[in-house]
Amino acid sequence: MLFLAEPTHAAAVPTIGEPALWAILLAPLVGWGLIVLSFRKVPAIAGYIAIAAVGIACALSYYALLNAIDADGGIKQFTHEWFTAGKLTVNLGVRLDGLTAVMLVVVTSVSTLVQIYSTGYMKGDPGYGRYFAHMCLFTTSMLGLVLADNLFQIFIFWELVGLSSYLLIGFWFHKPSAAAAAKKAFIVTRIGDLGLLAGMLLIWTKGGTFDVAGIQALVHEGHFEEWVVTWFALGLFAGAAGKSAQFPLQVWLPDAMEGPTPVSALIHAATMVAAGVYLSSPGSARSRPSWPPASRSCRPTSSACSRTPPSASWAT
Repeated sequence: MLFLAEPTHAAAVPTIGEPALWAILLAPLVGWGLIVLSFRKVPAIAGYIAIAAVGIACALSYYALLNAIDADGGIKQFTHEWFTAGKLTVNLGVRLDGLTAVMLVVVTSVSTLVQIYSTGYMKGDPGYGRYFAHMCLFTTSMLGLVLADNLFQIFIFWELVGLSSYLLIGFWFHKPSAAAAAKKAFIVTRIGDLGLLAGMLLIWTKGGTFDVAGIQALVHEGHFEEWVVTWFALGLFAGAAGKSAQFPLQVWLPDAMEGPTPVSALIHAATMVAAGVYLSSPGSARSRPSWPPASRSCRPTSSACSRTPPSASWAT
């Protein structure tokens, strides 16, 4: 398989600056804050703020994509120490690679179009301002998930995605069916998230780090036993199964249509389902299949290497 091929030359590094990457994440967050604090009761302004905030993130995402294309698959990462508790050190950072750039464009493009459409669809609704605040929060959560450079940060934004989904599915909470659908989606996806949390704790106890690049290096060095990598991958897949409504955690999806139609377009059709695929994508730049060198067998006539253990793919 092509994504198992070893690189034949070092990829260039994207030249995009750290402020631009943080601006992609913070633009919709600032929009959310402005709407919540000042303009929730001013419908017209709330809608325009949401469109402007997500539009800025969208424009910067296209810039990031072009930058990643020029770098030919290179990775740019900015990491800062967040806090330390005993042996646990958690960083806060952003990372840009090819898949990240593509997903940034997908999330922000779809979100911008949905925001524009929603100004007409939600016109006259008493919760107009609250709706756009929730949409900005959801967009921020998805962008944080895509840009995160460590598992701890990924889990935070993963849970914010679930919270945003709960708020939007139950937007018309005065309807018993909508309130019940929101609770059902929240509880079922938490089941999958429990597997994700278990996988994260397992890899940390065995490797001592949440950093994506650090875990990859440890796997390549043969630091982990096979069962650790296997259960870690299964934990990640459990989280993806919940968010992507995969069997047997698909039961929440039909009831989720209780939310406004644009919510279904943004969450269920375009981004939330894609989040699960992104987390478990076996061929992504963030989740290169990793296994100790002794486990690899390379065909002398091909640049592709095959790794025989079925648990050799882990996703971050």
